[in-house]
Amino acid sequence: MKTIHVVAAIIHDEEGRIFATQRGYGDWKGWWEFPGGKIEPGENSQDAIRREIREELNCEIAVGELLTTVEYDYPNFHLSMQCFMCTLSSGEPQLLEHEDASWLRREDLDSVKWLPADKGIITLLKN
Repeated sequence: MKTIHVVAAIIHDEEGRIFATQRGYGDWKGWWEFPGGKIEPGENSQDAIRREIREELNCEIAVGELLTTVEYDYPNFHLSMQCFMCTLSSGEPQLLEHEDASWLRREDLDSVKWLPADKGIITLLKN
């Protein structure tokens, strides 16, 4: 099974809210996820997540600690996703690729339909 290596930004604000995005395309259209994407050849994880956030949300982030690495088997591929705690460093998120987005309080994280690979991250964030 093919492995896809991706990064995800767990963007949080001073109030403790978490930024979530809703997919607007593909098989998982309408499901919620943490913004991010594929690591390009020769790129380290931190550079990849900064680039992906620029491309998807047109803002800059400060990349903090690695929260977890999720290993998840989807039907057609294996996902290896490094999840970093991040904060906004400049600009406000603008939706360039996603259908919707929301700042969610930790107690509201279960209010949206998360992609399967992201569900374990929700458990970590709530504890």
